[in-house]
Amino acid sequence: MSAQSQYNYNAMQMPPEGPRVPKRTPMACQFCRGRKLKCDGVRPSCANCNRRGFPCLYVPVSAEQK
Repeated sequence: MSAQSQYNYNAMQMPPEGPRVPKRTPMACQFCRGRKLKCDGVRPSCANCNRRGFPCLYVPVSAEQK
C-alpha cells in the first residue's frame, strides 16, 4: 500500500476546521431562562419542561429590556 492511498480522504469525511460553535436558540422559555438552563426551543414544550412536567411558556423579550 502506498503512502498516498493511506491518506486519501474525502473532503466530506474531514472534521470541520476551527472550534465548534453551538447553535443558538432564538428564544428560551421562562423556566429555562429562570434556571439558566440550555433551552432547545422546541414548541409547545421544550425538553427541560417536558422532563419535569412544567408548563412551557415563551414570552417575547422586547428590545428595550436588553
